[in-house]
Amino acid sequence: MSKKGMGRREFLKSTAAGLGGFVYLSANEKISPAEGQEKKEEKIIYRTLGKTGMKLPVITMGVMNTSNPALVRAALSNGLYYLDTAQTYQRGTNESMIGEVLKGRPRDSFAIATKARLPIQQTTGLYTEEATEEAYAQKIDISLKNLGLDYIDIYHHHGVWVKETALYEPVLNALVKAKKAGKIRFIGITTHQNEPEIINAAVDSKVYDVVLPAYNFRQKHGEEVKKAIARAAEAGLGVIAMKTIGGNVGGSYHNTQIDALACLKWALQDANVHTIITGFTTFDQLEMDVKVLRDFSLSKAEKENLRLAALQSGLYCQGCRTCLTACVKQLPIPDLMRAYMYLYGYRNLVEAQDLVSSLNLPANPCGDCGSCPVKCLNQWNVSERLRNIIRLRDVPSEFIA
Repeated sequence: MSKKGMGRREFLKSTAAGLGGFVYLSANEKISPAEGQEKKEEKIIYRTLGKTGMKLPVITMGVMNTSNPALVRAALSNGLYYLDTAQTYQRGTNESMIGEVLKGRPRDSFAIATKARLPIQQTTGLYTEEATEEAYAQKIDISLKNLGLDYIDIYHHHGVWVKETALYEPVLNALVKAKKAGKIRFIGITTHQNEPEIINAAVDSKVYDVVLPAYNFRQKHGEEVKKAIARAAEAGLGVIAMKTIGGNVGGSYHNTQIDALACLKWALQDANVHTIITGFTTFDQLEMDVKVLRDFSLSKAEKENLRLAALQSGLYCQGCRTCLTACVKQLPIPDLMRAYMYLYGYRNLVEAQDLVSSLNLPANPCGDCGSCPVKCLNQWNVSERLRNIIRLRDVPSEFIA
């Protein structure tokens, strides 16, 4: 993308904010065409989120990677009125930041999704004894308080990768009761790995209204994911895709080898995908997403770019979990590889460190191992990547926040 980004006239009209030349758009300011260019009116493309009936733009905002309220306001002003967050994002501050942005806005002018998960066993994905209905109900109430809302549009059962956890009755009971009480409108589930099993479990449960799986051009099991998504859509579930960029290096969109615009368009070629959440962190990236809102047709050059990019190992962990049986220490390698992607792909040090710190790793995980027996489907040097990402644990959090 050109360094010119959005129209400089808009930036000049904005207020410079301190060091680094940061500039912010006002809550009502929209991205404008370049100087001297006549504005072309193009309609935003919407799809309906299954039987929920929610009409959403095909691109929406995932707020995980930003703490900038001005960027959220700009997204809302440019038609990206569905926001996706989680109770843990930005060390527990993301929901509250969004709540401040939403103050005073008509409740029917935006939609919001958030998510939470209870303690699990990292290697099995199963819940621990602390995972009670009461504990999850409390999570929902905390989110409502953080956001300053009377209800949340979608509350996701977060980060599930085994069927037993997707169907865990205490969590489902808490979600169903919250829905009946009017605290949430719809029940969702998110999954970063083993997506087909979780999507199918969601369909079979007759409880979930929405599924939010990872879905991108890099997935070696992509046809299975696509088939499960089709089944979910046919059953009336809303389908929201994430991780559509496939772990781009050098930031969510800044990669000279992978065309991020093409990545987003690729996911929307599947009519069963109702919207995708994108974790943009700059106004230039927002400008790119706005383009996709109006036209997501793929050119021959973009298709070729994706074909070549798919041959590279990149940063996207396939989540196949075959590494778990090979690892002598039974380390949660898929989670660590996701943290590696957060750090080296998204440049999100906070999320990477928080994920690593949450895994309760031994003091020197790979220290007394000889040659690593793990053979990665992506041909990664797993032990080298583990050592690189685990170092984050020793960095004082105040240096990163």
